[in-house]
Amino acid sequence: MPRDTLTREQIVKTAIDLLDDEGLEGLNMRALGKRLGSAATAVYWHVGSKDNLITLAGDEVWQQIALPDLATTDWRTAATQMATDLHAMLTRHSWLVQAFGSYMIFGPGKARHDDHGLAIYEAAGFTGAQADQAAATVFTFILGNALVPAAAASFTKKLGRDGGNAEALMHESMAKAHEIAAQFPRLRARLDTAVADYATAPDNTFQFGLQAILDGLEAQLIAFGH
Repeated sequence: MPRDTLTREQIVKTAIDLLDDEGLEGLNMRALGKRLGSAATAVYWHVGSKDNLITLAGDEVWQQIALPDLATTDWRTAATQMATDLHAMLTRHSWLVQAFGSYMIFGPGKARHDDHGLAIYEAAGFTGAQADQAAATVFTFILGNALVPAAAASFTKKLGRDGGNAEALMHESMAKAHEIAAQFPRLRARLDTAVADYATAPDNTFQFGLQAILDGLEAQLIAFGH
């Protein structure tokens, strides 16, 4: 695709697809240019640098989160919907979790999300710093919960890039982890039961933690007299 027919939007969209497939380590301008049918120099002309492209892609995916209408939705339902959407987005785009440690991901997409999140907690009755703290508490829980699937996705992609049998290597790594866990009684008990497979119900685990946090925030509102 010649430079004059490329757009920044096309480049960012294709970069997101490449990041989803290959992770942060798999993104380079040559691979991106190949997907676009264009030279790497043309991509640079539109986005400036790889780092800038990652920040653009990292901000764009925040647009995927729906903003509940606070005129028709109570604050707790709205908070649950936004948190669930964010968790799903971070799971779809696992590279974003890794990017938070190395890039300043903030633009119109994330600002849109953050502003509406604050509106939810203000609607609940939190004011000023309290609303900031409530939103930050929920966000850090979501980010922490997304770390495990993000790490697993990154590890799987790394195994694939290294040229080995990713499935066999993953099985070997899991077997070693089980050997270590089996030395500790509570972990061993869970390995010996069906509930040990945490991957069977990740959504239940996430919702359990989210609702526990919202219970705590609701209790604070009652204590504040709201």
